[in-house]
Amino acid sequence: MARNAFYSFHYVPDNWRASQVRNMGVVEGNRPVSDNDWEAVKRGGEAAIKKWIDGQLYGRSVVVVLIGANTAGRKWINYEIEKGWSDRKGVLGIHVHNLKDSGGDQSYKGNNPFNDFTLGSTKLSSIVKTYDPPFTTSTSVYKHINDNVADWIEQAIEIRGQY
Repeated sequence: MARNAFYSFHYVPDNWRASQVRNMGVVEGNRPVSDNDWEAVKRGGEAAIKKWIDGQLYGRSVVVVLIGANTAGRKWINYEIEKGWSDRKGVLGIHVHNLKDSGGDQSYKGNNPFNDFTLGSTKLSSIVKTYDPPFTTSTSVYKHINDNVADWIEQAIEIRGQY
């Protein structure tokens, strides 16, 4: 079954890394937003941003949080996680710090953004799977994500169905 993914990520430092994952072609993803489009959405204020995110999430099967150095705790990423979960979508995280950016640089591993959420007394991070490719070279990290992301997505959807 073809899955449609919504990719959540910290734009400025991780957009290049995110585009690598989004362009793998393994799953269908949301259309990239240009800098100009995003600036126009932001000028509309919080209500406009929420409306845009909600529209982007509509019809998606899963929220894939691409975790960079500073992803955890960001307001709109938190909103995307919360909205995806409450809309009964699969949710998962993939650490992308070892993918190179446009300058050829890697980053450092960021915190798990799911640690900031609880279901009753259970941390969401104990339910939602987060994957950290076990490689340090960008090409190996890319291959690992490419080889596994479809299975990770199916597992996230299955896990969400249990809660």
